[in-house]
Amino acid sequence: MSKPAKRLKFEDAMQRLDAIVEALESGEIGIEESIARYEEAMTLAAQCRQILDAAEQRIQKIQLDATGKPQVTPFEPPAEEPAAAEEPPA
Repeated sequence: MSKPAKRLKFEDAMQRLDAIVEALESGEIGIEESIARYEEAMTLAAQCRQILDAAEQRIQKIQLDATGKPQVTPFEPPAEEPAAAEEPPA
């Protein structure tokens, strides 16, 4: 049984995830090591989700309405705009 993963800061966890993805994509590690790294990546991804969820809750708590009173509203990420086709200069 593996030891529990140390909780990392969000940025550190994302860097570790990137390193794991690179190692898995390289094909230079064996199946057992790949499985171990995949398990670590799933743990890190869950940790990152928890951090983001907590951040979202904090944002909801600190929003203010137009009169300056605290207003709890759900966080809505901005909608992605379709990439506009660049027109050549005239």
